[in-house]
Amino acid sequence: MSDQLKMDSGKIGGAVECLGLTFPSDAARREHFLGLLAEKLKDPTFRKQEGFPQGTDEAILDLSDPPYYTACPNPWLAEYVRHHGTQYDVSDDYRKEPFAADVKEGKNASVYNAHSYHTKVPHKAVMRYILHYTRPGDVILDAFCGTGMTGVAAQFCGDRREVESLGYRVDDHGNIFEQQDQVGQSKWVQISRLGRRFSLLNDLSPAASFIARGFNASVDILDFEKRAQLILDSASERFSWMYQTLHQPSAENAERAAAHVEVEARPDLSQFGQVSPVSTNGTDLRL
Repeated sequence: MSDQLKMDSGKIGGAVECLGLTFPSDAARREHFLGLLAEKLKDPTFRKQEGFPQGTDEAILDLSDPPYYTACPNPWLAEYVRHHGTQYDVSDDYRKEPFAADVKEGKNASVYNAHSYHTKVPHKAVMRYILHYTRPGDVILDAFCGTGMTGVAAQFCGDRREVESLGYRVDDHGNIFEQQDQVGQSKWVQISRLGRRFSLLNDLSPAASFIARGFNASVDILDFEKRAQLILDSASERFSWMYQTLHQPSAENAERAAAHVEVEARPDLSQFGQVSPVSTNGTDLRL
């Protein structure tokens, strides 16, 4: 069993706050909580929980980014709820009618296409339910999170552009309105407020929770681009020769080229005729 949390990690490039603690950097935050998780993994009682993954401490720690995401039961769940949740108030006048509307969202958006999953639901469809039933700052539990679209939706409820893309209207005070027909007249009726919700994401599938973590974790975009480009450059250096195209070779040259490919680790087909230019420095694979 694996649990995932998505919390406010603050500014990635500087000091960050997590569960009421302040760290000089996100790396310091991760080092601190990895140390705590390593100690927790040494506890036999912790490991005896039903559904605990069959993995070594090293493997679990390598995959984990505590307290946001752990590749095992997350020991910070209760602390997270205490930090972000609110006590039940008997005087709260919360009341919502059942959500009764057709929800139709396309499955060709960038978030949906990034990682396929057999039960994946577009996050915009989930947003409609969250906006209807919750308030900014509420904590939402998705115990069967799949790829984490509930977490994505909960965060996007604080994004004005994303909310307005659903057909809603948002005023300067963060009130969200929906156009409804009332007694034969079309009116804009307030249905919610703009603001991020917090989510607890869990799934029995390690693959699902790992993908969910990727969708919901904060990312240093510049660092990600730098690392990704290194991988693309390496792939281009190793495999770009495979994309050489020998144009209109004679039968003799085609046979010679085929034989050349069989024996050379990095064949050069230009000696057998005209080929399309192939970059070996990664410029053909830029992000």
